[in-house]
Amino acid sequence: MVIIVISDILNTNWQEVLIVASRALFSLVTLFFITKIIGKKQVSELSLFDYVISISIGNFAAEISMNLDIQIMNGVVAVIIFGFIATLVSILTMKSILIRRFFIGSPTLIISDGKFIYKNLKRVKLDINDFLETTRIAGYFDISQIKYALMEANGKVSFLLKDEYNPVTIKDMNLKPTKQGLLSNVIIDGKIMVKNLQKINKDEKWLLKQLKIKGHNTKDILLATVDNNEKLCVYLKENPAEIKNVLE
Repeated sequence: MVIIVISDILNTNWQEVLIVASRALFSLVTLFFITKIIGKKQVSELSLFDYVISISIGNFAAEISMNLDIQIMNGVVAVIIFGFIATLVSILTMKSILIRRFFIGSPTLIISDGKFIYKNLKRVKLDINDFLETTRIAGYFDISQIKYALMEANGKVSFLLKDEYNPVTIKDMNLKPTKQGLLSNVIIDGKIMVKNLQKINKDEKWLLKQLKIKGHNTKDILLATVDNNEKLCVYLKENPAEIKNVLE
């Protein structure tokens, strides 16, 4: 077996390999631009229609790369057509509820007022064990706490807890909320991010002073962040001697 493999490698048609490599690169570039045109939804939240389009475009891209018997433009045209159709459907679904329901689908109620709707479970072909796994992943280990459960058009399940199990909010407690915002990454992998410091009106001198107070050295820091209240949080490059895995 090893001899056969070595023989195949030695007898490789390197000109053909170069052709495949160039076609693969071309198909990748084409696929990238088509995906950019279609939009981020195509990648992050696939509906059934989006899934079919994605699989088809991926198959065309593979054919462009590997099948030397077809013209490269045949595959490119197919990818462009499917990308155009996906973009057109995306535009139409934003303008028409009926078209949206046909191509994207609509949410399905699985639990209503704490009770299972069995016919809807069968309709979406969701096994009870699969549903329980979904609830645990979402952080709900006791389904008696769930008032409503909806399967969205993209297959994800959304939950609404019963009133008595909803977490207490700042508004409920009549507290004054603290100002929140995006964290600024001021150190990444031991490197000070000067531009990020400037954006929050700080400099290296201020940062180094804060690190000195905390007793840290920049080279030992994996990540350091600063929030809106100028609170500095430091995460070190720690390597514990032993980590016990209790999940296996």
